[in-house]
Amino acid sequence: MEKPVVSIIIPCYNQEQYLEECLQSVLAQTFWEWECIIVNDGSADNTEQTAKKWIEKDVRFVYVYKENGGLSSARNSGLKIAKGNYIQFLDCDDVLDKDKLQLSINELKKVNDDHVKVVISNFRMFIDTPDNSLPAYCALNPAQFNFESLLYDWGDSFTIPIHCGLFDASLFTNFRFQENIKSKEDWVMWVSIFNEKIKAIFIDKPLAFYRRNPSSMTMQKDMLPDFIRACEYLKRFLTNEEYQKLLMTLFVRYYKSSVYFKVKLNSTIHSNPYVLGNLTKKTLKKTGVLHPFRKLFILLFQKNLN
Repeated sequence: MEKPVVSIIIPCYNQEQYLEECLQSVLAQTFWEWECIIVNDGSADNTEQTAKKWIEKDVRFVYVYKENGGLSSARNSGLKIAKGNYIQFLDCDDVLDKDKLQLSINELKKVNDDHVKVVISNFRMFIDTPDNSLPAYCALNPAQFNFESLLYDWGDSFTIPIHCGLFDASLFTNFRFQENIKSKEDWVMWVSIFNEKIKAIFIDKPLAFYRRNPSSMTMQKDMLPDFIRACEYLKRFLTNEEYQKLLMTLFVRYYKSSVYFKVKLNSTIHSNPYVLGNLTKKTLKKTGVLHPFRKLFILLFQKNLN
C-alpha cells in the first residue's frame, strides 16, 4: 500500500492495559487501506513494548514516542505525520466496530457534495467489554451537526465522542489541538471545523464504543479552567455577538445547575433519613460508642464483601 486512505491516530498515556483491545479493533477493520499511528505520550508503563509487538505484526501500524505533553499534544504529533486522505481519532481505551471505516467510506462515495467533510456514527458505552455494551449517554441527532448547536448546546444536550467521526484530512490543514487545554479540546475541534461551513453524514449505527473509565482525566479533575481556556480560544474566530451569546448561554446553564443542586442538597438535609441518621450519630458520640460502632460497621461491611 503506497498511500493509506485513512490515518488512525491513537494517543497513549499509561493505559497499556487497554491498548491490545483497542489495536485489535483496528486490525479487525473490514476496510484495509489504513495506517495506525500509535503515539506514546511519555508513558511509564509497558505501552512501548505492547505497541512494538503490533508494528511487528502488521506494517500498517506506526509507533511514535514523545515526551509527555498531554492528549492534544499527542494527537498533534499524529496529525503531523498522517498520510491518509481521512483522519480517524481513537483513544487507546476505546474501540471501533469492525465496519466503522468501511461503512463511513461507503457513505462518502454516495454523495456528490464537496461540503461533506465528516461522517459521524452513533456509539455505545462499555465498562469491561464492548460485547456487553450500554446505551449511549446522549442521543445523537443529525440536526445537531451544525456550528450553532455545537457552539451553544455542547455539554448540555449532547457531546460527540471524537472517535464517532471520520474526518476529511483537509480539515486539519490549518487546525491543531490547543495543547494548553487538557479537556474540552474536542469541543474546540468540532466548533472550529464546523465554522468552515461543512456538512456531515450521519450513520445511525453504534460503530464506536466509548469506555466508561473512572480513572480517566475527566472523572478526576476540575474542568472549569479548561472550559474557560476553550472559550478564550473560540473567541479568536467568533463574532462579538456569537461570543456574548455563548457567555450568556453558559452563565444561564451553570446558574440553573447551581440552583438545582442547592435545592437537592436542602431537600436531602431536611429528609427524615438524614435527620434520623444525624441524631443517631450525635447520640452515639455523646455516649462514647461512636468510634467502636464505626469499627464494627466497617468489619461487617468488609465481611459482607468477602
